[in-house]
Amino acid sequence: MPYQQQSQPKLRHALLSPESLPPHHQQSLSHRPCHVSDEDSGTEVAEGADEWAQSKATVRPPDQLELTDVELKEEFTRILTANNPHAPQNIVRYSFKEGTYKLIGFVDQLAVHFSQVGNLIPKDSDEGRRQRYRDNLVTGSEESAKLVISEAEVVEEEDEPKEAENIALSLPFRSKLMTPKQPKERKLTNKFNFSERASQTFNNPLRDRECQMEPPPRTNFSATANQWEIYDAYVEELEKQEKTKEKEKAKTPVAKKMGKMAMRKMTSMESQSDDITKVTQAAKIVERMVNQNTYDDVAQDFKYYEDAADEYRDQEGTLLPLWKFQNDKAKRLAVTALCWNPKYNDLFAVGHGSYDFMKQSRGMLLLYSMKNPSFPEYIFSSESGIMCLDMHVDHPYLVVVGHYDGNVAIYNLKKPHSQPSFRSSAKSGKHTDPVWQVKWQKDDMDNNLNFFSVSSDGRIVSWTLVKSELVHTDVIKLKVEGSTTESLEGLQLHTVGCGTAFDFHKEIDYMFLVGTEEGKIYKCSKSYSSQFLDTYDAHNMAVDAVSWNPYHTKVFMSCSSDWTVKIWDHTIKTPMFIYDLNSAVGDVAWAPYSSTVFAAVTTNGKTHVFDLSINKYEAICNQPVVAKKKNKITHVQFNPIHPIIIVGDDRGHVTCLKLSPNLRKMPKEKKGQEVQKGPAVEIAKLDKLLNLVREVKTKI
Repeated sequence: MPYQQQSQPKLRHALLSPESLPPHHQQSLSHRPCHVSDEDSGTEVAEGADEWAQSKATVRPPDQLELTDVELKEEFTRILTANNPHAPQNIVRYSFKEGTYKLIGFVDQLAVHFSQVGNLIPKDSDEGRRQRYRDNLVTGSEESAKLVISEAEVVEEEDEPKEAENIALSLPFRSKLMTPKQPKERKLTNKFNFSERASQTFNNPLRDRECQMEPPPRTNFSATANQWEIYDAYVEELEKQEKTKEKEKAKTPVAKKMGKMAMRKMTSMESQSDDITKVTQAAKIVERMVNQNTYDDVAQDFKYYEDAADEYRDQEGTLLPLWKFQNDKAKRLAVTALCWNPKYNDLFAVGHGSYDFMKQSRGMLLLYSMKNPSFPEYIFSSESGIMCLDMHVDHPYLVVVGHYDGNVAIYNLKKPHSQPSFRSSAKSGKHTDPVWQVKWQKDDMDNNLNFFSVSSDGRIVSWTLVKSELVHTDVIKLKVEGSTTESLEGLQLHTVGCGTAFDFHKEIDYMFLVGTEEGKIYKCSKSYSSQFLDTYDAHNMAVDAVSWNPYHTKVFMSCSSDWTVKIWDHTIKTPMFIYDLNSAVGDVAWAPYSSTVFAAVTTNGKTHVFDLSINKYEAICNQPVVAKKKNKITHVQFNPIHPIIIVGDDRGHVTCLKLSPNLRKMPKEKKGQEVQKGPAVEIAKLDKLLNLVREVKTKI
């Protein structure tokens, strides 16, 4: 609809005479200035109009400064501040923390001139929803009342004759209709944690089950309790407690000083250790982050690098050097033992000692992680050199070590102190010669931890951890056959063999092999301590290591200082394979991923890797790892998961090497056939090679 514009009336000027006005207006008009009409323009002119029309001369004071036009046009900046001029500048308040009055430096400069509280409410708020609800109730009651009244009028017009009869019934009904219905208040649910579900549970039927059992056996027991019997029982208990205290004192060689100065030192050290432990975890994480960035290229090679040149090499492989682990405290100590942790595949233990009996010194037990190659995770020192070690399968924090002085000890990685938790002594039956190898075994019938040890004194000893001490049991003594001599008194003296290495069968629990300095290998049993199951004339010099195959139950391997590595079938007294490596062999190890792959290290600094399924006559990898003139390799170990090995030398260095693809070849896939994997395939692969050798020997 178009808008219409209204015309405004024009104002007209009229000259009114004073006589035509009322008396009170005439009086007020007399006090007003008189207006004169201009004849030319027809407009009214006030009395003081001439004063404004004339130009006025400005009067300056005599002392006013005269400025030029440039100075007058110059602009000056004015700075406005929001400071409150009435705000106090020196407020002093009492500080309960410091106990003194303090000057408040910051003063609020806000000055409120006007404030008003609004009456608007947001629609989505709780208060707004409640107000709408109240308004709806009021409007609903009014509409229902109007509806009831209109219906009542219609009923009266139609049923006038019946009004008298039904008046008693209509009045209560109308009163009910007149009352507005109160709608049910809706409960506001929690939108973040509310779910409306209905379910019907299933009641399980009750069943009766019966069983037969024998009643527990009962015995009649009778005894007398006298005063002297009770006294004897208390005396025995006190004697046991005194014995345990003496054993605990014997474990700690350094006596504890309980003086006041010692107590002060202990408390100061404890406070320092508490402060250090708070930042130890954070410092370890930061150290690993720094090492990860420093050795990032090595970590990438460890995870992803594969030697592409293996595709062009037929039966050869290489070893890629990765990390090198060393510590200044074990700088001139030889690596005498290596062992991977059975639970954490990046953690391994290194034992340090000396193979030179003229230069025996202290020993070190270090645990390194591939996540931090710059420094060991755990450091333990000992007075005697560590010659061997082993980590428990079920309790990976327990490490057993054998010392050069004949003692064995158990270290607990959970305890922070550097002393062993358990240690043998002369009273508990320690070895009289160096301990060359230790191995954890399954728990005994009483669920006590136990392990075996072999030493040059000719004893194979089983050690059991009972409560807080080590209890030993001689399993077997290595007696050399046909070497009995008679003394002057007619007594027979047996020459004892010197044990250097042993290994337990993977499936037959009671069977184990023992290598000696005389070059013989004895097949022994835990059940028989007086005789051997079999004897092998294995080597011409000392046996350095023996190892059962992880897949084939009949095959084991041995190495010696006579430069040879031999593979045996324990049912045959002659070796199946003999390999001459032109140098003394320090250690051998089977690969965990194949029954035909093993590695050997020699004193000339080389590492040899064999794969019998590829080449039965020579190694497929001969690679020097350390300098020939300076270092000698002593031990080697395969990682149970990753395709890497660790090699230790007599300078205390441990080198990590990665196997190339040719050194870990898997069976090729044939068209239409699935690749068979598992222990059965590995056993059949090694049996196929052994059968060829067995046929040749039967023909001879």
